[in-house]
Amino acid sequence: MQWTRRFVRTAPGVIGAVGAALALLALLGGLVTADQQSAKITRHDTVLAHTEPLANAAQRLYVALSTADAAASTAYLSGGIESPEVRIRYENALTDAAAALAEATTGAADAETRTILGRISAELPSYTGYVEAARANNRQGLPVGSAYLRQASALMQGSILKDAGELEHIRLAQLHSDQGAITGLPWWSAGTLVLLLAACGYGSWILVRRTNRWINPGVVTAGGLTVVALLWILATTAATTAAIDTGATARFEKLAQARILAQQARTEETLQLITRGDIDASEQRFTAGSDQLRADLAGLLSGDSAASKAFSGWQDGHQKELAAYKSNDYRGAVDQSIKTDGAGSAAQFTALDDALKTELERTRQEVRDDVNTAGNALTLSPLGTLVLLLAAAGSIVVGVWPRLKEFL
Repeated sequence: MQWTRRFVRTAPGVIGAVGAALALLALLGGLVTADQQSAKITRHDTVLAHTEPLANAAQRLYVALSTADAAASTAYLSGGIESPEVRIRYENALTDAAAALAEATTGAADAETRTILGRISAELPSYTGYVEAARANNRQGLPVGSAYLRQASALMQGSILKDAGELEHIRLAQLHSDQGAITGLPWWSAGTLVLLLAACGYGSWILVRRTNRWINPGVVTAGGLTVVALLWILATTAATTAAIDTGATARFEKLAQARILAQQARTEETLQLITRGDIDASEQRFTAGSDQLRADLAGLLSGDSAASKAFSGWQDGHQKELAAYKSNDYRGAVDQSIKTDGAGSAAQFTALDDALKTELERTRQEVRDDVNTAGNALTLSPLGTLVLLLAAAGSIVVGVWPRLKEFL
């Protein structure tokens, strides 16, 4: 031990210690950088295979449940045996909800999500039971059917959709988190490389004092390779951020909310006619939802888009429906509400929903394309930075060894 302490104070001891420390730090930097860049690629794969599909499933579940509720109300208004188109829309919505629920359940890893999905699964049969009871009574002309339908809608709006909304919030938050992990600066990597650069500078100063040579080519080369590795991870961070922060994810969320808002407004519109009473409070809710939807569409789509035109047609149809109702022309109001062709409210609402669905699907593909682009920018970074820093460690050894041999 005493000999070792004396040796490290000598010129060869100091030179060897500097070389070993710098080489080990370069190796550590290579391992840390490669590991963090590999973790980003893993997150990229997770987003495409798991997080984004589950977020989409949660959105689909919410929309399908809202669609089923709106379709059930429209079917009831038809009176007696509803039209095949309306019945098919209701059944398709339930099928979509079941498929989305199954997909969401498959990916439920945490207790909170499983609890939410469990509540939805338990309450959905009750909802469909109320709807079928309303349908059966409606076929017989019994007014009690409207009570069953209001009970079904209350269960959907007051409980099932709240759980679906919470699930959607959780899934979108996870998507944002994973996207943030892809675009975030790898601080451990950057910190280690900056430390290595500082160590190369300080080591060079020590070597100047011990060897009387102004430049050690190996250490200088190692510093240059470290700079290249640091610039590489900064460039990949900038590229992934530019790829993902295009606003596609935010637009996807807003479009989903717009579609849900439209379904809720449509349910409110049909329940007005089913209740057949004072509709002032209901009309205020419908107007508030429509105003919010109008503002959302103005921020998302152009005024001449299919969705915007269908929304205007739907609002015009609603005013006709409202005027007929207030003129005691109940049958005319119902006909305007359920008419599936021309300027009928049902026809215009269906056009609006289809247009929003098309925009959602297109925007979802943009989200996935953006994540793919980010993944392409990361492809070579783990291996590339590791090779650079291994080369830096080798350069340090090659540069320091000749100076060390001069004293041996």
